[in-house]
Amino acid sequence: MKPTAAIVDDVPLIREAFELLMTRLDVVASVSTVEELVRGRHDVDVVVLDLHLANGGQPDVRQGVAAIRVLREHNYQVCVYSQEERRFVLAACLAAGASGIVPKALPTERAEQLIVEVAAGGTVIPQPVVGILEVLVRRGCITVLSERQRQILHGRARGLSYAQVAKRLFLSESTLRGYWLDLVRSLSDSLRDLTPGEIERTLGLTPGDLLDVWPRGAADGKDWWLHQDRTRPRGTGSA
Repeated sequence: MKPTAAIVDDVPLIREAFELLMTRLDVVASVSTVEELVRGRHDVDVVVLDLHLANGGQPDVRQGVAAIRVLREHNYQVCVYSQEERRFVLAACLAAGASGIVPKALPTERAEQLIVEVAAGGTVIPQPVVGILEVLVRRGCITVLSERQRQILHGRARGLSYAQVAKRLFLSESTLRGYWLDLVRSLSDSLRDLTPGEIERTLGLTPGDLLDVWPRGAADGKDWWLHQDRTRPRGTGSA
């Protein structure tokens, strides 16, 4: 049976393309806002969410971190599908409760594979975010990991595949993937407990750099994406 999915994207072409191009997914809902999805009470395995949803026709909708939090409050598994590349923004999505982050720049087949993985209960984290997490652990900002989990995170942060890390640690790949899933859940929980100031100090950032990005610094429904999109030049496209 195919995993069920709901697509939230403000671009009709992208919503329509999912059903045609990602045939491993059973798309049961396709909407332009999280508000519409929540009202519909759709029961799906994963919500595929675009980060930037505000446009001229729907200027005040929830998006970004606020959208992720609303979906998590309604117990949806969230897979961000976006052109966003800023690593701290993507880390903020993880801290807000997203289970996966898939770049729109990936080939369709690979993107579909990763979304299906999230729908099955897995986690998908971009390499730049894994690097941030590894630094936070190495510098003592996150202390919940076991020595084995630290070894796995160290390998993944350096771009090694699951198979390569498993071989180095004398584990089966399936066992390592289980470790990785538990590891990421622990890191996500730890991220939610950290303040922007703690992360800034650990990573050597300027004080205040994360205040407008991190979930704790964003008001419900009125977070930084709303203000950024209103100043974004017309014709730059959706992310």
